Amino acid sequence: MEYLKSDVLVVGGGTGGTAAAIQAARRGAHVILVSEFSWLGGMLTSAGVSAPDGNELEAFQTGLWGAFLRELCHRQAGGMNHGWVSFFTYHPQTGADIFSDWVSALPNLQWISGQVPLEVNRIGDRLSSVRFADYQIEAHIILDGTELGDVLALADVAHRWGWELQSEFDEPSAPTTTNQLTETYPVQTPTWVVMMRDFGENANAPHIPSSSSVSTNAFEGFMEGYEPSHFLNYGRLPDDRFMINWPQKGNDYSHDLNRLIASPDKRHKCFQEALDHSHAFASEIQTVMGQRYGLATDMFPSNMSSLGGGAFALQPYIRESRRLVGVVTVREQDILPQVQGQVAALPIDKDGRSDAIAFGNYPNDHHYPTPESETLTLAPKSIQWGGRWTGTPFTIPYRSLIPKAVDGLMACDKNISVSHIANGATRLQPIVLGIGQAAGMAAALCAERQCQPRKLPVQVLQDALLTEAIAPAALVPLFNCPPSHPHWLRLQRHYLDDPGQYPATGHEVLPSSPSLAIRKGDRFVGHFRRHDIQHYRFEIHKPMSIAKPWVRLVTVNATIDTQLMHLPEQCLVTVWGILNQHAQWLLVNWIQL
Repeated sequence: MEYLKSDVLVVGGGTGGTAAAIQAARRGAHVILVSEFSWLGGMLTSAGVSAPDGNELEAFQTGLWGAFLRELCHRQAGGMNHGWVSFFTYHPQTGADIFSDWVSALPNLQWISGQVPLEVNRIGDRLSSVRFADYQIEAHIILDGTELGDVLALADVAHRWGWELQSEFDEPSAPTTTNQLTETYPVQTPTWVVMMRDFGENANAPHIPSSSSVSTNAFEGFMEGYEPSHFLNYGRLPDDRFMINWPQKGNDYSHDLNRLIASPDKRHKCFQEALDHSHAFASEIQTVMGQRYGLATDMFPSNMSSLGGGAFALQPYIRESRRLVGVVTVREQDILPQVQGQVAALPIDKDGRSDAIAFGNYPNDHHYPTPESETLTLAPKSIQWGGRWTGTPFTIPYRSLIPKAVDGLMACDKNISVSHIANGATRLQPIVLGIGQAAGMAAALCAERQCQPRKLPVQVLQDALLTEAIAPAALVPLFNCPPSHPHWLRLQRHYLDDPGQYPATGHEVLPSSPSLAIRKGDRFVGHFRRHDIQHYRFEIHKPMSIAKPWVRLVTVNATIDTQLMHLPEQCLVTVWGILNQHAQWLLVNWIQL
């Protein structure tokens, strides 16, 4: 057993834990990061969800999330606009390499892989150290970045698992009583992602054997409502690879999910079943769609025992963890839009300021098998912007990272203090990166000041995040004010100091605002049609080689969004952008009449 000591210990190398370790070390703290897997990044890499959702608008691409996207753009051959579920799809190995390089560049960050927490020690009401198989590590601040909140359980820190009834938080979409859905599916379903490949029209990919333990009836009708190519292009990656993370009678796995927190053996059994289920789904896809489609066995390290090895993610995609009982809890009301607005209200602390430290904008997306899930109707939080649907922006309060009664610990992943209902929006990759970055910065500041997280002035944390030298992070979502705007920092601080003035539209009134659109991509000439509100069609005349001339115009830029809303009907227009014929959209960066 090796004994180590550090300012900050991050347990778990998932999305939030990786971000936390990098940010704490960049601030100057001595950090030890302990991960279970040989890849860092969790959902974004080792779990294979390389088509991240949310925070897609340019003004929201900030902090480590924005830095990650920019590095992906630099490294990912073939670009990232391939699928239709996300503007960003990439090879998981590329993402893992980025995180590994960022960690390797920090001499004050020690990364230990292949270890899971076994025991947590306390001194009174403060967590002091964590024992692993080969290490005992003491730290001033411990961050739980595990996929299932394992440190919370090992330390006997108050946490939640499963549903809350409406009587607990008065959430509009929460059930009033327990029912078949809440009893059968305590948490959202995990998915073991598998990667497939198009080997070519006349090719015969290696046969994927079916599983005797999984009935093919489980997948009957999995393409209902979708053309075969449209189904595959959901998670299309570069080089004719496909991310298979399909919720509709696909590889979501839901059987007896309480096993995930029952014991290590029961968790392993549940995970193995999820892997077998995903393997069987890949076999069914090949059977239905033809032998040209097979497993992409070069996507992950080939250390899996099942046939196909490197086609399967290193770990399952966990959508819901044990959830901390924190100083405050993020509820469904906190993520819903204000009346006649497009953003949620900012959280306000006892001093009248906002303690927002990260934000997301994904719709409230819950995964349960049908038909039981049809009994759950969630309050709407989707909005139309940039020619497509997106989600209401909302923020995460610092207090939701801090345990109600224990010191020496913060949550930094999906395990923050959040309700089961609200977790459907707070669990996505970009916001978890933001949560991790904020937790890492807070931990480093606590080490500097020799204080506990609950005693750290939130304004100090917010200023550190806003002015971070490498990856400054926006904390207040403003659609039309990205970090490149000359008033960005002033406006971020203004609304944190006076959250009551935050506009319900999420748009800042900046009459002299310069255009922040940049002409990039390819040039297209065609006629513009307004099919409906925020639904724009474009008939491409030049270049004439485009196979499907009618496409949808979409954008992530606020200036372009305004231009699209005011373009004359059926006008001839020249646009610059990135064409994605698999999604049948043109991502517009510049418009010229």
